[in-house]
Amino acid sequence: MYAVIATGGKQYRVEEGQRVVVERLGDLGTDVELTPIMVVDGDDTLATPEALASAKVTARIVGDASGPKIRGFTYKNKSNQRRRWGHRQHLAEIEITAITRG
Repeated sequence: MYAVIATGGKQYRVEEGQRVVVERLGDLGTDVELTPIMVVDGDDTLATPEALASAKVTARIVGDASGPKIRGFTYKNKSNQRRRWGHRQHLAEIEITAITRG
């Protein structure tokens, strides 16, 4: 059985016991419920909102991480206007503990 979940504006295909790196969801060691978009169990596929109303995916946050450093620079010619900026996304590693059909 596997599910497709949505979190942080992205979609992930997950199975029980799998570890996935997603955008930060909460504190280390807490359990979170994720919204499934699709649940596949053998030949059965749940994809309609009515079928997914009782389905859920639970996960535990097992680690923290940081994404790659992004460096940016803006510049306007002949006006001595420059700006350097950077960004590093906060990530969380989650372990899928259960996928229930409901």
